[in-house]
Formats: sequence, C-alpha cells, structure tokens
Amino acid sequence: MQPSSVAPTAIQSLLDGLPAATQFSEVQDSRGQLRAHWQKLLDEFAQLGPETLALRSEEAQNLLHENGVTFNPYEDHPGQLRSWQLDCLPFVISTQEWESLEAGLTQRSRLLEHLVDDLYGERRVIREGLLPPELVYTHPGFLFSAADDPPQQERPLLIRHGVDLTRDANGQWQILGDWTQSPAGAGYALENRITLARALPGVYRDAPIKRLAGFLQAEHRCLASLANGQKENPSIVLLSPGPGSPGYFEHAWLANYMNFSLVEGADLVVRGGQVQMRTLGGLTQVDVIVRMINDPWCDPLELRPDSLLGVPGLLQAVRNGEVRIANALGTGVLEHPALAAFLPALCQRLLGETLLLPCRETRWCGDALARSEVLLDLDAWLLRDVTQPGVTLHPSQLDSQAVQCLRLDLERRGHLFTAQRPVETAVTAGFNPHTRRLEEQHTTLRCFTLVEPGDIGKPVGQRNYRVMPGGLAWVGEPGSPLMQSRTVKDVWVLAPVPQPHISMLRQAQGPIVVTRDGKDLPCRVAESLFWMGRYGERLDTRARLLRESLARLLQDDRLEAGAHILPDLLTALEIPIDADSGLPADLDEDELPISNTHFSRDYIAFRDRLLQLFNDDQPDGLPELFGHFVRNSRSVRDHLGDDTWRAINGMRQRFNNLSRTRGIVVGQRHLEAMVLDLAAFFGLCNETMPHHYGWRFLDIGRFVERALSSLELLKLALLTANQPGIPLWEVVLATTDNFTVYRRRYRSQLHPSAILDLLLFDETNPRSVGYMLKRLGRQIERLPSPGSSPYRNLETRLIIEASSTLHLVDIDTLGDLEHSAEARAALTDLLDRLIRPMAELSNAVSHSHFSHVELPRQLVTMQYGN
Repeated sequence: MQPSSVAPTAIQSLLDGLPAATQFSEVQDSRGQLRAHWQKLLDEFAQLGPETLALRSEEAQNLLHENGVTFNPYEDHPGQLRSWQLDCLPFVISTQEWESLEAGLTQRSRLLEHLVDDLYGERRVIREGLLPPELVYTHPGFLFSAADDPPQQERPLLIRHGVDLTRDANGQWQILGDWTQSPAGAGYALENRITLARALPGVYRDAPIKRLAGFLQAEHRCLASLANGQKENPSIVLLSPGPGSPGYFEHAWLANYMNFSLVEGADLVVRGGQVQMRTLGGLTQVDVIVRMINDPWCDPLELRPDSLLGVPGLLQAVRNGEVRIANALGTGVLEHPALAAFLPALCQRLLGETLLLPCRETRWCGDALARSEVLLDLDAWLLRDVTQPGVTLHPSQLDSQAVQCLRLDLERRGHLFTAQRPVETAVTAGFNPHTRRLEEQHTTLRCFTLVEPGDIGKPVGQRNYRVMPGGLAWVGEPGSPLMQSRTVKDVWVLAPVPQPHISMLRQAQGPIVVTRDGKDLPCRVAESLFWMGRYGERLDTRARLLRESLARLLQDDRLEAGAHILPDLLTALEIPIDADSGLPADLDEDELPISNTHFSRDYIAFRDRLLQLFNDDQPDGLPELFGHFVRNSRSVRDHLGDDTWRAINGMRQRFNNLSRTRGIVVGQRHLEAMVLDLAAFFGLCNETMPHHYGWRFLDIGRFVERALSSLELLKLALLTANQPGIPLWEVVLATTDNFTVYRRRYRSQLHPSAILDLLLFDETNPRSVGYMLKRLGRQIERLPSPGSSPYRNLETRLIIEASSTLHLVDIDTLGDLEHSAEARAALTDLLDRLIRPMAELSNAVSHSHFSHVELPRQLVTMQYGN
C-alpha cells in the first residue's frame, strides 16, 4: 500500500457510520483514533470513495455468482441456491498480534493431538481424573471401534484443524469451538481472497499481506506424504457427502484446486482389505482419503448402519494400514464443547504449558457443583446437548413449560449437557454497499492449522503445526453457524513487506506419467455427465417446442385457437388433452376466465397451460427439468471449466425469475435466451473438456435424447397428428432449427419426403437421425470395454440394429405419405423400429458402465464337521 496521501477529513467521512465504541473496537482505539494497522487500508478506501467501493462490492458479488459460490444445501428448486455477500472491507490483523495468535493456535492443535492420542490409547487423563469417563464415552464422536489400536505414531491423528474464535468486549481472544473431523472453510477463504483480489486489484496488489496458497500447497504435500511407501503420485480422493451437502461447492473447489478425485461413498469399495475406487477402467487403489463426512457416517459396517454416505469396511482398511484418512476416524470426540472446561488442566498435564488462548466460560453439567451453578441462573447460560449436535438452547427464549422440562433434563442426564456463557464481542467495521458507509459489525473467525509436511512420520509430541495466515470471517453473533451468515469477510494478516505470488502448480521432480484416456474417471461421474447431457438436451427440446407453441398461439386467430395445431403441440409437450373438448385435461372449464370479444375460452385455456410450464411446481415444467440438469452438473463440478460453470450460473439466474413469467411475449424472450444459453454451455463443453470418456458420455446422453425426441416429433407430425400439414411441418423445421436449410435446399415447397430426407436420412445434418446414429456409434465404439468378451456388447448391437434399419429401408415405399396407407404403415414401422433400440440404449449404457455389478463374494469361511 502507498503511504497515506488522503486528507483526514476523507477518512473521517468514511468512519462517520461507526458509532462511538462502548467496547473494544478493531478499527479505533479508546480515544477514537485509527489503529495503525488499519490506517493504510482505510487510506486506500477513502481514496476510492463510496461510489467506487459500492461498484467494487457489486463486482465481487457478481464474481461469486458467476463462480457458483453457494453455501446452503442444494434444493430441488434451482432458485433457492444462495451466495453470501462478500464484504469488500477485510478483517485486518497486525503482524505482532498474529504472532501471538499463531502461537496459541499451534499450541491448541498440539494439545488436542496429544489428547486424542491418549483417549484412544492409554487413557491416562481418565485414570488420573483429568477427564470424567462419562463425558468422553457418552459423546457420539468417541468411536469404541477405533480404540486400543496399535501405537498411533504409525498413523497421524490430527492433520487439519479448524478453530472458531472471536475477540471479546475487552479485546481478548476467546476460542468458541474446534473442528477436528472435517474442518470446512479453507476453500471458501481462498475463493474470497481471489474474488477480493479481482474486485480490488490495486488495493490487493500493494497490500503487504501474507498469501494463502502456500498453506494449501503445504497441505497437498502433507496429504501426499501420508501414502504408504511414500509414492511419487499417490491416489488421493476427497470424500464428499454429495451435492446435497452444505459445503459441496467447497468440496468440488478444493478437489479441483488440489488435483484430488472428488468421490462419494458409492464410488469406493473395500476389496482385499484395500480401499478401491470404481472407475471406467476398473478398480484402482486409493492411498489417502480426505474426508468431508463426520465420523459416525463413514462406515455403515461398524458405525452407523443406516449411513448411505460411507464405505463399508473402511475402518478395517484403516486398521490394516492400507489407507490413510485425514482426519483420522475418532477425532470427533475433540469437538465436545465441554472439553473447554478441562483444557487448562489438560494443557499443563500433557504439554507442561499454560493454555495461551482461553475458551469461553464453560461448565460441564455432569459435575454436581457446575450443574447447581447453572440451575441457579439458567437464563445466563447457553446450553448444548451432545445428542443434538449443532443445536444451541437459549433458556431465556423458552416458555415456562420448556424451561421446566430443561431443568428436569439437566437433573436426570446432566452429563450430556454443556453450559457456556454468552460472549459480548468486540466490534469491527464493514462496508455496506447500499448505504455506502462503514457500519458496525460483530464477527467470528475460523482459522486453520496443519501438520508440517515433514513431520508426518514423527511420533506424537514431535510434530509441529503451521497456521493458515488468514482465514474466514463471518458476521453474526458469536457461535452462530457459518452457513447461517449472509455476509463473510476475508482475513488479512499483515506482513512486513509485500509477499510473492504462490502457485499450486509446481515443477515435477523427475518424469511424470502422462495419461489421456480418462479411464480413472469414477463411474458415478460418468453417469452424471451422461444424464447431464440427456436433461440438457431434453430442456432444449422442450424450450424450442414451447417457443413455437407460444408463437403459434399468437399467430392463430384468437377466436379459433383450438381449431388449429395447438392440440398437437400440447401432445408434443406431453400436456394431456381432453378428447371431447380439446382443452388440457387438468383444466376445469368452469374455472376458466369469462370469455370476451378478444379471447376465446380455448385461447385462454391453451395460453394458461403453456405458461404453467414456467412454474416451479409443475412436474413436467422447465424449472423441474433444469433442476435435474443442475443437480447432475453439480455432481461433476470439478470436471467443468470455469467458463462452462459460469454459463450454468447464468442459466440459474435466469430461472430464478422464470416462475414470474405471466405473458406470452415475456415467455418467448425467456425461451430464446434459454436456447442460446444451452447452446453456449454445450459449445463450451465441446471446446474445453478433453474428448476422453467423460465428454463421450455427455455426448452420448445428448444424442440419445435428441434422437428419441426427433423420432417422436416426426411420428407426430407425419402420422398421428390431428391436424397434419404445412403448419405442423413448419413447426418441426423450426424446432430442429432447419427452416433455413430446408428453404435453401428445397425453396418454399414443403413435402413429407423432403422433410424425411433432411431429418431422417441426411448424415451431414446434425439434426438428422442418420447423423445422430453415426455419431453415437462412433462414441460408443471408443468407450472402455466393461469385460473381456470378444463379442459386441448390447449398446453396440443396438446402434448397429438402428443404423441397419435406417440404411436398409426402401425409400420408394415412403414416397406418397399423404395418399398411401401402405406408405404410412411403412413409415410407422420404420420409426417404431428406430425408437425401440434408442429407448433401450440408455439402459444398456447404464448397465455396462454405471451399474457396478460385481460377482458375489463369500465373506465368512464355513466349516462343516463330519
């Protein structure tokens, strides 16, 4: 940052939104003077001015939207995804203060590592009375099946550690909680840093702040060194609960950034005591698992039997030493909130040191004296029940009956409750882009520690930790969950001089194995790409048909709308039609608006039913299809390029407003944009995805769907329509975007034979069935063979069957469809014989490549007596 060159009045104007602090302020001292480490940053902000800062805040928010940064569980409704607001004013920590904070954080990680080593080993702290046994053994995070393992120096205990802390009203740091199972937020912290650097490039470039990428680079080295045999290129996977997880964006982001395979429980299997990943090329061994799943859900065989997220047999594979997990299973007990009351004594016993960073005032209600103190003034405490993780009870907000029940619970099972004093926090400043002023905020920080990569092989007590020089801050009351906050802040740790840029890409030590075939692609990812292609193409077809239907509704005479091709178009859109009235089957004539001189009842009924396809609650509507498309795209987030993902987020923003569509013209505009968005998305996939197996499955999904929809549309337009003829043929050409091609080739004369040639037989036309079959055959031929059989698999035979049917047809039998019953029967037979193998092709591909069919195995050796 440059030396201060801004008039004091400009900075003071920026600070006018901050009230006089009655408690500790991060920005100003007790005399109202700006703290030294904030001076240069606020100089820069004052120089930019409120209007520019508001624009930069908007730019930061746009970047978060484009990158798809979401933090709440994915909902069926695509519009319910939220991104948080990134405050363009970071949380600044001085160099001197960071040194003391860093020392306290590393001490805490060392302490917890010693503690978990003892709890799963000798348990001296319990025998010596430093920890009550009922506190430990009743916590869901203590895994009895992981206790009494061989010496823990054979495997690390606590690799990654997250710590929540805040500064109290007196200016002292207090620890609020620990995250030792799957600490989340490091990826979000780096994403916030990258976003802020792009939104405020000048401020970031000159700022003497410590960089974050070096921490993740060290984490990559640390995790790689866990692999048995110290492999040069170990197989590291990031185990995620899946797209429904609150932190799935971060899981995909980290996997992509750190070059890990993003997997779910169904992608892994234990065979021969080893953890294997199901891929298109077969089972491949996994060396290290970075888990984002809490302890009880990791192994349904030994832990929670109802878990669908974990891997059966995982715990036994860990015991065998065949796989390493970060963090180790069993570390969840360290998240027990009541440990805060015992850590000062434990620190003295295990480390011989005084605890540097205090915890908030805590009482374990299993102790009679502590419980009596809590019950005397219940409203002054916040209570947590270990059987209900994530739930905080506020007695002052409960009614009298609930308080009475709570008191009885404390008396009967007090060992399950922890009481903590509310923390009155210090205040910091945040920029409000709406008011264009600085405002008072209360924030919580999450910092991260990591075992030094070179210390992995050392025994407990000899390993050191490093701290990420920054972290993640969010606005809210202390202890409020990160995922409930709507505003987050980057954390800047000042350095004496500007720090160099650090890249995750590094020079390889010696040659590396170059691969291009994509056989390491997990089967689940291939399946998601396949269905992303199908749903994307289905959405495109539905949008094009709906666009043409709305156009015909406007073009036809409004008093005679039901007499033209709209009933046939509704059939194509799979909207049920009442055979007697011609109206949509689910509309009651008595409930239709009263007709006037401008609109017939049929016109209003058709218009309303067509516009219902824009509604969120419509089972066959556009938002429902888009929801399926997005869910599959989220499952392959780490396989899509940044521009491709921005295209998806652009569509998502459009779908947020789709349900409010009420007019035909507005609906047409939405559909035009939707068609272009989908074309851009698939175009980017073709241009940016390597053309290996993943892209091939995406392409197969698209063209299976396109072939089926084209065949069904041709069958309707030429054979089964109530109103066949030129208007419906025009819709077919417009829907397939072949109107211009047809006109150039055949001038203005529409004829069924010419339409069949263009959309069925012409292998040079990407919208013809002949071209689709040729492309599908080429893609399927290049897929990995699921077995060793020398014979063609089912999907290949189905393509050959469909292609042969098309190639061997007698064109002359189709020459007079309008007047010949034989020609119509021949075309019906041809289309049916093409539709059947196309409909079976999807199941055949799934069975061969996605179903994970395995031979039955005998798990127990049976012995029979004579």
